[in-house]
Amino acid sequence: MSKPRTVPRGTRNIVGAKVERIRKAKRMKQKELVAILQSKGMDICDTSMSRLEGQNRLVQDFEIPILAEALGVTVEWLLSPEEDA
Repeated sequence: MSKPRTVPRGTRNIVGAKVERIRKAKRMKQKELVAILQSKGMDICDTSMSRLEGQNRLVQDFEIPILAEALGVTVEWLLSPEEDA
């Protein structure tokens, strides 16, 4: 069972909240997403993924398409403003 977020979201990226939302909608654990991302060549660990989703880690430009592909969404969707977040 995951721990609820106790710290407010950061401001270091704009995709973290969406990554977390789509991952949870797909009933995917962080570890599963990390394994997929690593298999696609993205150098990330569990802690970094948690920080990315919490918007406390910078996301490199080359990581955006990898995240989008792994989650089955478009780069444009990841980069678009949040609707109701």
